[in-house]
Formats: sequence, C-alpha cells, structure tokens
Amino acid sequence: MFLYIRRKLIHLIPIIFAVTLLSFLSVNLLPGDVAETIAGVGTDIAVMDEAIVQNIRKDLGLDRPVIVRYLSWIGNAFRGELGKSYQTGQLVSEAIAFRLPVTIQLLVMAQFMAILFAIPAGIFAAYRAGKMPDRVLTTLAFAFLAAPSFIIAISLSFIFAVLLNWFPATGYVPFTENFFGNIRSFILPALALALIEWPILYRVLRNDLIATLQEDFISLAKAKGLGPLHILFGHALRPSLFTFITIVGIQLGNLISGAVIVESIFALPGLGSLLVASIHAREILMVQGIVALMAIAYVAINLIVDLLYGVLDPRILR
Repeated sequence: MFLYIRRKLIHLIPIIFAVTLLSFLSVNLLPGDVAETIAGVGTDIAVMDEAIVQNIRKDLGLDRPVIVRYLSWIGNAFRGELGKSYQTGQLVSEAIAFRLPVTIQLLVMAQFMAILFAIPAGIFAAYRAGKMPDRVLTTLAFAFLAAPSFIIAISLSFIFAVLLNWFPATGYVPFTENFFGNIRSFILPALALALIEWPILYRVLRNDLIATLQEDFISLAKAKGLGPLHILFGHALRPSLFTFITIVGIQLGNLISGAVIVESIFALPGLGSLLVASIHAREILMVQGIVALMAIAYVAINLIVDLLYGVLDPRILR
C-alpha cells in the first residue's frame, strides 16, 4: 500500500507543475493590459499617466518574461504566498481561505445529493432493465443532462423560493450563526449541481450493473439458489462500482466549474463568486491563485479515486 501511494505521489509532481503552468499561462494570455485597467487609464474615474502604469506593471511583475514570473509565483505559492490584491490590499491566501469553506460545503452537499439520487435509481433501473421504470428513469436522466446548469438553478429558485417560499432565493447564513439556516441556504444551490451530475452517475452504474448481472459468477450464484436481492447487493454491486467511483471523481471536478455559475446565481460567498468578481476587476493574482487551486484540487481528487480502487480491489496495490 505504501509503495503504491509513493508511486502515485511521484507521478503527481510533474502533473501539478503542468496544471499550475497551464492555469498561470491561461490567465496571463488574457487580452488587454492589466496595469492600465487597474490604473484606470482612459476612464472618467481616474486618468493616470504612463509612469503610474509602469509602476503598477513593475509591482505585479508584468515587465518580466512569463516563465520567470511563473517560477517566481510557483516558488512563493509553495510557501503559501500568493500575493495580495492590488486594489484592496487583501492577501490572496486570506481571501481564498475565507471563501473556501463555502465552496467545499456546496460541493460536498451536491455530491452527496447526486450519489443519493444515482445509486438507488441505477440499481432499480438495472434490476428492472428494459421495463417501464427503467425507461422512465433513463428519459428523466437525459432531460436533466440536456438542461444547462443556469436554467436548472433559475428554475429551482423560481419554484422553491419565489412560488413556494420554502428556501431563500439568495444569501448565505454562516454555519456558526445558525445551523439550520446554513443548511437551508445551501439546499437549492447544492440541488442545482446535483441535478446536473446524477444522470451521468446513474447511467454508468446502471450499465455496469446490467453487464455484471450477465457474468458467469452471477449465473453460479443463481444456480446455488440465492435470491435476486442477495445477488444484486451481495455479488453484483461491488464489482460494478469501479467506473462509478472514477466518474464521481471526474464529475467532482466538473462540479467545481459548475459552482462558479451556481454561486453567482444564489449569491454564495464562495470561490466561484470570488473568481467572477476578480475577473471583472482584473485582479490577476487573485485569479491565478483560485484557478491554480481548482486545478490542484481536481488532480488531488483523481489521486483519491486511484487510492479507492485499492480498497475495492487489493490486487491493484501489488
């Protein structure tokens, strides 16, 4: 087990450098001059001369080659120094640390809801494959899969917040202030993300379960006189979860990107809404830090998925 983890961690090092470099380059290749935007050149608010623009460019390191800036930035990032906002003076690491718990809670609740929907639906559809319940669930899954995330989020807000008044349409209640108020403020955003993810998880589990139920060892279990439910849960479910776990990891990465839209719609103070605000304000250091963190989180999630393989099948660890 230790050798397996060490091997995976060694492989992770170049991947982390690659994803951080790509995220750094993607931010730095944005059109326009960040220094001029910050200085307010050409606006009615403040007309700055070229000397001030050059000072801003120097402070942000924009006068150096991109690769030099990346090496300096990644070195500081390993020490937890991601710079500070040029407009507010707030440290990037502090802003991320303040917003991160909101996004984590949103993703955890959304993932839990998606799995809660997908596993029972996938098992039931596989058990009744080709029959009416299977066709209904499959049609419903395709309908949610085709719907854009912002449409689902707006529809949920209109139905459950405006018409029924069951949950708040926007806003955030800290966990430390009101536990139930905190949960209520996350129900609709998490449900919006879960409804996007569960169709994929459902389809994967259903198809793998149907294929597993046709294997020879399942026929042997039937020949021994075991009941359908015992065969389904005791013999077929576990070997059908490999692809499911992989997709859970991949989809969690997609949920991170979906959180950007959902947090903006429901006014949650998470990393997604901070990223959108930072892009509009051309806060380049803030955007770099958030994008790099999301990329590293995606890589770390896939590492956890690989380790879970070893739990399901110890032969992988050899």
